[in-house]
Amino acid sequence: MTTAATVRPATTPVPRAAPDDPVSHLDVLESEAVHIFREVAGEFERPVILFSGGKDSIVMLHLALKAFAPAAVPFSLLHVDTGHNFPEVLEYRDRTVAEHGLRLHVASVQEYIDRGDLRERPDGTRNPLQTVPLTDAIREQRFDAVFGGGRRDEEKARAKERVFSLRDAFSQWDPRRQRPELWQLYNGRHAPGEHVRVFPLSNWTELDVWQYIARESIALPEIYFAHERPVFRRSGMWLTAGAWGGPADDEPVETRLVRYRTVGDMSCTGAVDSDATTLDAVITEIAASRLTERGATRADDKLSEAAMEDRKREGYF
Repeated sequence: MTTAATVRPATTPVPRAAPDDPVSHLDVLESEAVHIFREVAGEFERPVILFSGGKDSIVMLHLALKAFAPAAVPFSLLHVDTGHNFPEVLEYRDRTVAEHGLRLHVASVQEYIDRGDLRERPDGTRNPLQTVPLTDAIREQRFDAVFGGGRRDEEKARAKERVFSLRDAFSQWDPRRQRPELWQLYNGRHAPGEHVRVFPLSNWTELDVWQYIARESIALPEIYFAHERPVFRRSGMWLTAGAWGGPADDEPVETRLVRYRTVGDMSCTGAVDSDATTLDAVITEIAASRLTERGATRADDKLSEAAMEDRKREGYF
């Protein structure tokens, strides 16, 4: 199993538009995201970027670096570490923070469990346990704007979000308090104790993200590309064995050629069978897919019909 976090070059790079060429849809999406970052920088006092080392947060950080270059990014990063994260992704996270001289806040689910403030779930997954450490970190650090990499095509509850999503003093989300955002005018007004979740990738699709990664030659953790990995089958997904509680005695482990479309807790993030080892191959695979990445590979979204919306109302992203 490879662990290096280097980009897999596309055999046919996605070209940038020449000065006289029409503006591409990626240019439009990039421009919108850069505008959002600069709006937040001018309107809020203590913004923070949620950074997990997953592809969406990687693209989000890349856009932030562009938005403020040649100056440094004026925000710190925040990661909610479940204790069941993929080692390759944590390694990438730490290397990226060091490379760009960024400040990283880590909210640890394991610390909450050790103190008795949270309990392990019977199914071993810790993704639903992230809400309390996240909301505590936002309150303790007095963050008034929190950037997230959520996209509207991922899941139906996320399709209800605005770019600026108001959260109350308990970090709870109420879809009835969503504000209109006509002409890219964003309303960041909030009362003391409230904050705003900001989604610069709202109008991006999974395919847009991959095409942008190819165009910008952005490095990713290797688990996004096909590699041989020991996995076992559960609830229709290929999961990685780990201390979180898998596999059971009747779940045999086998080595398969797989890759990950999304990255979260090891206990709820499934791999997909794939031979896509380059960016071109991944883009072709995604373009042919009829399932969203979360619908295909995230067990935590299958707990109930409204699983994501329920967690968002409690303070989750």
